[in-house]
Amino acid sequence: MVFLSFLAAALAAAWAFPRLRRVASVGCSYKAKALASALFVSGLDTDPERAPEIADEAYRLMRLFRARVDRDKKTVTVSFFGLQPRTATYRPGLGATLTAGPLPPPPARKAPAPAPALPLRESPALSPILDAAFAETGPRRRRTRAVVVVQDGAVVGERYAHGITPDTPLNGWSMTKSVMGALIGTLVGDGTLKLEDKSLLKEWRAPGDPRAGISLEDLLRMRSGLRFSEVYADPLSDVTRMLFDGHDAGGFAASRPLEAPPGTFWKYSSGTTNILSLVARRALGEEAYPVWPRRALFDPLGMASAVLEPDASGTFVGSSFLFATARDWARFGLLHANDGAPLLPEDWVRFGTTPTPQAPGGKYGAHWWLKLSPELGGGTAAADRIPADAFHALGHEGQCLTVIPSRRLVVVRLGLSIDIKAWDHAAFLAETLDALPA
Repeated sequence: MVFLSFLAAALAAAWAFPRLRRVASVGCSYKAKALASALFVSGLDTDPERAPEIADEAYRLMRLFRARVDRDKKTVTVSFFGLQPRTATYRPGLGATLTAGPLPPPPARKAPAPAPALPLRESPALSPILDAAFAETGPRRRRTRAVVVVQDGAVVGERYAHGITPDTPLNGWSMTKSVMGALIGTLVGDGTLKLEDKSLLKEWRAPGDPRAGISLEDLLRMRSGLRFSEVYADPLSDVTRMLFDGHDAGGFAASRPLEAPPGTFWKYSSGTTNILSLVARRALGEEAYPVWPRRALFDPLGMASAVLEPDASGTFVGSSFLFATARDWARFGLLHANDGAPLLPEDWVRFGTTPTPQAPGGKYGAHWWLKLSPELGGGTAAADRIPADAFHALGHEGQCLTVIPSRRLVVVRLGLSIDIKAWDHAAFLAETLDALPA
């Protein structure tokens, strides 16, 4: 009996140790990447061990992971009691990348011309609403960092938290997906890709591989049918492994098997967006791809602050890692408020905001949300007051970009709401709409 107990304990330890090692690796990677981006992309003056990005609330256990910052080399290395060290390295123009070895230098580019400043026409009626957006009144910490409200092309309201300025690039997390959708639109516009294209990757072209039936439109509408677990609370789910336990995000996502026939089932997946980024890389080629986001979108829009970070393989992490100032996020929103002209194909915005039939309740279009999630106030009386033509780019920790064409309105909110329920975006939008002219 004692032997059996010992054997059971030994087997449990043998099973648990590899799992613990992988969990530690993901934790080290997350902390290294988050810190490197905060310090060297956003330029935040933050404590590498106590920064809220990696130490508060759900991240409290990360205080056990120790960080070493080399400001000369612009690297952050994190280990778990000396084990599983992971390093994130900063490169100008490309941000922070997790890597186990040296990375190639960033592509050379000339500095973009300064963008025309957005006109400023402040609305006094917005002042108390902005004050409230930065107030901490409940048990959950909002940590709003930046808010910009644009109507008729002019900034009518703007506010920043302490330590954040109009020049601070902040991560949009999954708001990045809508930017990748627009970038794919530029390739559709110039004929490089078509919505009906299939057999998109060589990995899917083997005889009998059903993944060859996935179309570009299926990817844009999140109905590829690929198996992918989008569970952020699980450090070993597909999304966390893809972002923080590998070197090739697009390749990881593309390797997943089908769980439903392509085009028949909607499922939100960060992996899908990184497959789109990989498809674009192979369509453009290795010379054009590294400068593609800036050439096709950021420079023409005047988004000089924008930094889209790649993984260690060189593929842009289009699901999650775009940093830009609040004003530059607003510039991206204005492109869509103006129906995509002149950068996107005719009707591309209409395509992106047309409900995907397989998405429950018409809540999703093509890399745009058409309804707010319950965590952000969706389904409430306040949400019912938002015009029906509103659409949203939404991200982890309460990142929100809302476009309401009928009100000529773009609203950006960036923050660090580790508990996403701390930010009621529907209520904020309803109050903002009430305060501004129709």
